[in-house]
Amino acid sequence: MSKFDPLRDHLKGQTAPELVLSNDQIEEMLGFALPRAAQRASWWDSTRAPEEKMPQREACLDAGYVATRLPDGSGVKFRRIKPQRRPY
Repeated sequence: MSKFDPLRDHLKGQTAPELVLSNDQIEEMLGFALPRAAQRASWWDSTRAPEEKMPQREACLDAGYVATRLPDGSGVKFRRIKPQRRPY
């Protein structure tokens, strides 16, 4: 169980290909303040250093989304990733 499970669960319930959540919305969902590191784009970016398992990134990926911090740092854009096709 991760403290980012509420974010994962929220994203899993979405059908939109993209959505934006403010930092305040994310914090309210999680029940705690995001760390200062969340202001860095790399903290959210699941394509950067994918070998580093970070719970916020894993929550997004588990829900089928990749996250990108908004340029002004006010929130995060979540973009649905295409499901992997399984070979037959």
